[in-house]
Amino acid sequence: MRDLFLFIHFIGLAMAVGTGFANLFLGAAAVKLAPQERGPFMLRASILVRMGQTGLGLLILSGFYLATPFWKLLSDMPTFMAKLALVVILLVTVTMASLQVKKARNENNPALLLKLKPLGMANFLIGIVIMIMAVLTFH
Repeated sequence: MRDLFLFIHFIGLAMAVGTGFANLFLGAAAVKLAPQERGPFMLRASILVRMGQTGLGLLILSGFYLATPFWKLLSDMPTFMAKLALVVILLVTVTMASLQVKKARNENNPALLLKLKPLGMANFLIGIVIMIMAVLTFH
């Protein structure tokens, strides 16, 4: 059963971090577009938010199961505690980004998506640091 949850965890990781990579490349492509094309392009690309949410959900659900043996040892695992804290922060920032995308769609205002760039960069960096913490914890 553990192998199944580990597989699900890795699929979630690919989806969540892949969204960050995709957003970096799409953002670079959007900068090269004319200003009137940039908004609609990013609005269409915002579907990636759903992929990131799904991946994060898979990570959290499988992570709870995979972390079961470690809860008693939590006080002796500072890198694991840091990883868990970063996951909570990531969950908050992804929620903020999702709400911003929803607002942009509801108001049909792609300009609101420009506010996502700092959140997207933060999410991407937090995701990378979470992976580093996981490697340091379980190496």
